[in-house]
Amino acid sequence: MKYQPEPTLLNQARAAFKEIWGYDDFRPPQAEIVSSLLAGKDTMIIMPTGGGKSICFQLPALLETGLTLVISPLVALMENQVQELRELNLPAALLHSQLSAQQRQQTMQSLQQNKLRLLYLSPETLLSKPVWAIISQPHIPINGLILDEAHCLVQWGDTFRPAYRRLGTVRPTLLKSKPEGSKIAIAAFTATANPSAQKTIKNVLQLQKPEAFLLSPYRSNLHLQVQTVWTPRGRKQQLFNFIKARPKQAGLVYVRTRKDSENLAVLLEDAGYETAAYHAGLSPESRRKIETAWLNGDIKFVICTCAFGMGINKPDVRWVVHFQAPLLLSEYIQEIGRGGRDGKSSIALTLISEPTGLLYPDDKQRAQFFQDKLRSQFREAQQLAKQLPAKGDVDAVGREFPQSARSLSILHSSGQLRWSDPFNYAIIDKSAPQKGTKQNFTAAAEMAKYLKHRQCRWQFLLQAFGFTKEATSMRCGHCDNCR
Repeated sequence: MKYQPEPTLLNQARAAFKEIWGYDDFRPPQAEIVSSLLAGKDTMIIMPTGGGKSICFQLPALLETGLTLVISPLVALMENQVQELRELNLPAALLHSQLSAQQRQQTMQSLQQNKLRLLYLSPETLLSKPVWAIISQPHIPINGLILDEAHCLVQWGDTFRPAYRRLGTVRPTLLKSKPEGSKIAIAAFTATANPSAQKTIKNVLQLQKPEAFLLSPYRSNLHLQVQTVWTPRGRKQQLFNFIKARPKQAGLVYVRTRKDSENLAVLLEDAGYETAAYHAGLSPESRRKIETAWLNGDIKFVICTCAFGMGINKPDVRWVVHFQAPLLLSEYIQEIGRGGRDGKSSIALTLISEPTGLLYPDDKQRAQFFQDKLRSQFREAQQLAKQLPAKGDVDAVGREFPQSARSLSILHSSGQLRWSDPFNYAIIDKSAPQKGTKQNFTAAAEMAKYLKHRQCRWQFLLQAFGFTKEATSMRCGHCDNCR
């Protein structure tokens, strides 16, 4: 049974919602999520992109007197949300490595003086010594820990962003330094988490009897298409034809590497299109410039890696092309979800090379490279585990063994390691099997299966993300297979 809030609390939330954001009432299930967070309950929220997730944690944070920490994976995502809050004169700030010393000092001061309601930061910044020293002080009340884009914990936590794996001990460790009776609620928000990913999020964050709000990712205005191309030249030609047929529409072209984004942007610019390559290697200024130009309609489409789009809200995106297929279904759902947020029709096209890979082996090689890389990272982690001290402080061990952060994270995902607090670990078993690799390989195989699927594509996606009941009778009527 879902928590029924005190009517007064919910009425206050409704009044604040109208006063600050100008909306008369919540969309389902926003009211229930806000209520759950105001009641201090752990919560797991899976809502489609553009479903109004951020309001659900921003509103409770503003109505309470303490601080809510929002753990966010990308600087662009933090900046967009904080900028919107500041424009509304709300007490929100962010901390990340690209801030000037003065900006950082200002935020740390506001934090120390309890002037903030929302603080956005990455897992790495949260666990940095200067920030931790302030937030663990007894006089700083912390109401909640929000994990935004929680699928990143599953997608990146084992290898790319090992700090994610240490988040489960944040609450118990902080509570030790707070006055007796303090409570910190944890909420995980994402648009994509299949049952296996939900389980990982729940276990890693140590959620306690979480309320779950699971909304189907199905959007009737998103038309899914997968098209086979036979040669590299054919792939470019298909993209050119597709863009040419939509001259005034806003769109996005997703590629898998920085190099691909730059090469393709040059090709399209040479063909007379105004576009830009966007990837994590660009300076923050360059990224902001491209985002603003796209949001304002100065450039109609961007050639981007997965670094683009999270939290950037443009309602009128009429098409999303995957020039190369993503490696994971969760990435795919996230990226196509940038299309048609205004409820109007939007096309999501994925270009794939022919199945045998004889004429055009690139896609096969890319997927193989990803799997080989994962396998070697897990092998190296197991090797390094034999050299690491059985117990230790993550920073001290990191100075002696530069690759240890990833290794410790992989050991944690394999059930071989326990974090006693966010900074100290204990290895339980150095010889356990590599359970952690399995989930990633299953996810990659599922993406390949989706691309070859011959029946309703939306049915496949609903099934894959655990919406079995909705999938049973699903025939969308508007994907390439249904048509």
